[in-house]
Amino acid sequence: MPRGYRRLSEADQDEIWARLRAGHAVKPTARALGLPTGTVRAYLVRCGGIRPAPRRRSPGRLSFAEREEISRGLAAGSSLRAIAAGLGRAPSTMSREVAAHGGPTGYRAAPAEDSAWARARRPQPCKLATHPQLRAIVGEKLTHRWSPQQIAGWLKTTYPQVPEMQVSHETIYRTLFIQSRGALRRELTTYLRTRRVIRRPAGTRLPDGRGGRPGILHISERPAEADDRAVPGHWEGDLVFGKRMSPVATLVERSTRFVMLVALPEGYKADLVAQALAAKITTLPAALTRTLTWDQGHEMAEHKRFTHQTGVQVYFCDPKSPWQRGSNENTNGLLRQYLPRTLDFRTLTQDNLDAIADELNGRPRQTLGFKTPSQAPAEVLR
Repeated sequence: MPRGYRRLSEADQDEIWARLRAGHAVKPTARALGLPTGTVRAYLVRCGGIRPAPRRRSPGRLSFAEREEISRGLAAGSSLRAIAAGLGRAPSTMSREVAAHGGPTGYRAAPAEDSAWARARRPQPCKLATHPQLRAIVGEKLTHRWSPQQIAGWLKTTYPQVPEMQVSHETIYRTLFIQSRGALRRELTTYLRTRRVIRRPAGTRLPDGRGGRPGILHISERPAEADDRAVPGHWEGDLVFGKRMSPVATLVERSTRFVMLVALPEGYKADLVAQALAAKITTLPAALTRTLTWDQGHEMAEHKRFTHQTGVQVYFCDPKSPWQRGSNENTNGLLRQYLPRTLDFRTLTQDNLDAIADELNGRPRQTLGFKTPSQAPAEVLR
């Protein structure tokens, strides 16, 4: 056993899961328990970030206390039938138990308990492990960067009368994260939006009021029709950055979740951003250009110029409140599958970005009833 190694006790495991639910990271959790960070991380990876269900003994099985009584009875020379009567068990149960663990002369309670507890590990195979056709479809859709929730929804609508061809998104996630299930390769996690190999608890950061800018239209002044998403033409925007702070502007329509990407090869100064966004958004029909919601970044300092060129009024979120542009934030997360932070976005042309947007707009979305964003604008305009 490695020097300094400490086996995780049940108390350690309970504390690890409690701290993770409270929002603590792995390193401070390990430090608080006096454990190596690698020990805690390896345990979480082995579990897939999902706490295993506690093992429970079936009421019909022999307990450790009963096995000790059997061992004492055999040592005292009692018959199996007499031991069974004292425990309220069937004589055949005593016979099988003793025969399986050394016989009348070699039976010992502790080894018998350990052996029985080890043999009781018979996990049921998951659905993806027993249905090759379903597993193949799920794996293929993952390679096309469909989320497990999109896959589950698509399967339900495609095979409504075939339960064997349906699987929940939770089963897909668990099969990816818990490799002991042996159905989906861990490499498929690279196609997930986050590329994580374990589940992590979600955390939130509350705004502290810093970073406000005067002289702008606040999101609370935005038309009510933009809030309920009933009328198209209300957009959310932001910048995503790659290697060496290379930027790309993202635009998402709130009603249809339609995505447009705008190249910024010269940088993200306010005048360049306003000019590039105006050139892109004026290619749309007037019915799809009403408002734009942005955060309070300095790249939109020329918002009045943008509004003058396009007629699209810009509204600004509260500081540190990304959820006020929820559709855009979600889309930016999806785009990281195509635009990782390690890529220099200046190497991409507008044609490259349009191709990425087309692929993303061709993926079904749960919020659209598993229609694609490419289908939604045409239906809205009709």
